[in-house]
Amino acid sequence: MIGHSAHRWYRANWLALLLPAALLVGAWGSQLIGGLYPCEMCHWQRWPHYAAVVLAGIGLVQPSLRRPMVVLAALAIMLSGLIGVAHAGVEYHWWQGFTACTSTVSASGGSAADRLAAIMKAPMVRCDQAQWTLFGISLAGFNAIFSLGGAITILSLVRRAR
Repeated sequence: MIGHSAHRWYRANWLALLLPAALLVGAWGSQLIGGLYPCEMCHWQRWPHYAAVVLAGIGLVQPSLRRPMVVLAALAIMLSGLIGVAHAGVEYHWWQGFTACTSTVSASGGSAADRLAAIMKAPMVRCDQAQWTLFGISLAGFNAIFSLGGAITILSLVRRAR
């Protein structure tokens, strides 16, 4: 049975490395090849994935640290998924955005110079407008689905390995 436990930890470790790496490749590919530029909340979703790749990598090269690194990587992946839920909700207008990239520029009030300055300060890519969807699901929505599903799978493997 010890062999099965170690194998589950190993599988969880690889999943904790490959899932965020694949999602980051997709994000960077859609940006560099597909021309979809990330908004502020898109960047927020990437940071936990970067951390998960590093943590899972440490777990692979340092087996004595595998258990805490895999759990921390799974939690980082889950955090990205939760940010994805928040971002998708902003895109679908289920709730109000809370960053500058969801604010609208007011076309009234103030001088023409003030209005121009507000327009020039407005973000190029808005967080509350999905740039791309498939079957009605935005990239933030897909990140939420894959990240939360992957984190649950990793934690399930960890739980069964104990």
